[in-house]
Amino acid sequence: MRRLEQVTALVVAAGLAVISYWLFFSWAGGGGVRERSAPKPAFAPSDQLMESKGSTESAEIKVPPSP
Repeated sequence: MRRLEQVTALVVAAGLAVISYWLFFSWAGGGGVRERSAPKPAFAPSDQLMESKGSTESAEIKVPPSP
């Protein structure tokens, strides 16, 4: 009887895992790792950022002279 319970638990767990896997990938559009596109950068690289600010940044930042 104990063995039957173990086998039943294993079958139920495997069934739930398969259903979970199937639902996840069907809701995700069926895409896997191989079908993903490369991520696009959210921000400009730091060298472009510095060029775009130019000399206005250095003109805006003033440090008072030390005594």
